Amino acid sequence: MEFKKLTVVIPVFNEVKTLAKVISLVEAVAIGEKEIIIVDDGSNDGTGEIAKNYRGRHKVILLEKNLGKGAALRRGFAQATGDIVIVQDADLEYNPEDYKILIKPILDDKADVVFGSRFFSSQPHRVLYFSHFLANRFVTFLSNVFTGLNLSDVETCYKVFTNVALRKILPHLRSDHFGIEVELTAEVARHKFRVYEVGISYSGRTYEEGKKINWPDGLAAVWHILRFNLFCSCPK
Repeated sequence: MEFKKLTVVIPVFNEVKTLAKVISLVEAVAIGEKEIIIVDDGSNDGTGEIAKNYRGRHKVILLEKNLGKGAALRRGFAQATGDIVIVQDADLEYNPEDYKILIKPILDDKADVVFGSRFFSSQPHRVLYFSHFLANRFVTFLSNVFTGLNLSDVETCYKVFTNVALRKILPHLRSDHFGIEVELTAEVARHKFRVYEVGISYSGRTYEEGKKINWPDGLAAVWHILRFNLFCSCPK
């Protein structure tokens, strides 16, 4: 496809220690024109003040209260004008240098959507919680059962869309919290987009370092898989 601009949407909540570093890493990626959209999801630790410093340089959206990752992403997606749109968490677990391999299937006109897999990869991968690995495997398996896709990492942050594909998905998105990950996947399958998966590096955090997702989020993901694959009235 013809590529002119990449939009990077950064949803952020209480990442005062890492936001500036993440933005610096995204800015440093040599990939042509970039549009960076920072969505502060009602942070109460000073993250919003850091985000404000980027006004005039990047698009900055400040939500008055914490609504969840899904709500923040919907706001950011609505402002995206790039030919390709990628999600970037603000916690330093994912490396923006992987953008080049993530967008390649789209540039080669082989994909409309690309997932960056932490498990289908030869890249460096920090070893952490076995329980998280099992939970992710189960959620990914269950999602695949209902979507018919064969993904290895449905909960990955790195989901990449052509702007055309994202515009078709955006009106149907409803999830406010971490359920957005499986909802996006359900919509990708429902719209029958061409999907690729590429291996990425991953430097996960411990809870002491600020990791937020936990076992209730895993249970919620199971409900959201059922909700968005069985009960959604969105047109196919």
